[in-house]
Amino acid sequence: MDRRSFIALASASAAAGALGRSSASLAATTDFKALVCVFLYGGNDSFNMVVPRSDAQYADYAASRQNLALPQASLLPITAATPDGALYGLHPSMASLQSRFAAGRLAVLANAGPLVQPVTRAQVLAGSAALPPQLFSHIDQQLQWQTLRGTGNTTTGWAGRAADLLTSTLAGQALPVNISITGTVPLQAAALTAAYAVGDQGPVSEFVLDPAVFNGAARRNAVLALLGTQAATPYGRALRQTRQRALAYGELTSAALAAAPALATAFPAGTLGSQLAMVARLVSVRQALGMQRQLFVVGVGGFDTHDGQLTAQPQLLGGLSDGLAAFDAAMTELGVDRQVTTFTLSDFGRTLTSNGDGTDHGWGGHQLVLGGTVRGGDIYGTMPSLALGGPDDIDAGRMVPTTAAQEYAATLLRWFGLAEADIDRVIPDLGRFARRDLGFMA
Repeated sequence: MDRRSFIALASASAAAGALGRSSASLAATTDFKALVCVFLYGGNDSFNMVVPRSDAQYADYAASRQNLALPQASLLPITAATPDGALYGLHPSMASLQSRFAAGRLAVLANAGPLVQPVTRAQVLAGSAALPPQLFSHIDQQLQWQTLRGTGNTTTGWAGRAADLLTSTLAGQALPVNISITGTVPLQAAALTAAYAVGDQGPVSEFVLDPAVFNGAARRNAVLALLGTQAATPYGRALRQTRQRALAYGELTSAALAAAPALATAFPAGTLGSQLAMVARLVSVRQALGMQRQLFVVGVGGFDTHDGQLTAQPQLLGGLSDGLAAFDAAMTELGVDRQVTTFTLSDFGRTLTSNGDGTDHGWGGHQLVLGGTVRGGDIYGTMPSLALGGPDDIDAGRMVPTTAAQEYAATLLRWFGLAEADIDRVIPDLGRFARRDLGFMA
């Protein structure tokens, strides 16, 4: 076993002993922060999520959106703390987040997206500036958001790079910084550390042997015997070490979750609700696991609304709103709402123009940030003109982002506790952009 695997397993073993400590000892773990990324797969049409409701701006919106425009009177009013001369509202299915915005817990980040450098509409149309490759491709833009790769070819994600820098400072932390409830994601890929994937019902079983033949301790012992077999190749050894680590993490996590407090907060049914409920359970046992920094990823699909958008969006955005609000309530119930920040990402925004029954792939779009230390009740960045052919529209209402994904990630990582020099190591091209902090975190 190599040194890294030994350290990982040794940490897990040490934390396993911690599960039996007294509650007074566990209470000593006070420096805890968590980021929760909610990835909306498919490309969220956020121009129907946050909509201008003042007459002049709504008229531009309605003309551009055509048959997809929401009725002006149906919008749920929100009042930004720093107005820009227009009034805005949320999609009518998002009442749960309307109240969070009013309470100063929810912020909107306007017209954000992956960039290589600051760029204008004129530069894009003239072909005179570097742009992220394959702009309107799902997989390429998911990778742009999650890796901040620009025109490079990095194999690590910005959360993974942050974990590589943080892990050595987190003595006694039983699990990795990065935990996914939605499978392996590029955001958490790292050079030195490994993410841990958990199912929405708990650790995924490593006991793949037939339960009709191997039950209970016999199954476990059979798996351990297989893992103890010396592999003949480096690949086999790496696989064995990964399985050993996953087994140790799974047993440790299962033991902690078995003693988790029951939450009074009810989560909505569905994929997002069940994933966020598992994140809440994991946060609830943070002290038993000695956790100090965690970055969770959950994901939900269905946002690729090329057709049926008006039918699909109430369920999509209503589910997002109710799920995020329930998670925020659970964090308040656990007394850690000021230590947990939830944020959204999505492939890209969508076109303002209708293709008849939906919208096509765009570029810039709006994101949401929620939590007790969010400077909520406000809109950050610059809301674009929604008039076709406007200053940010490069084609059919595809918006050039006026806030870079790099600036967004840097703001979150600064709150998470990374030093300025480390933020530059995680986001090496941050210096190309004007803002290192967008101001939405207290």
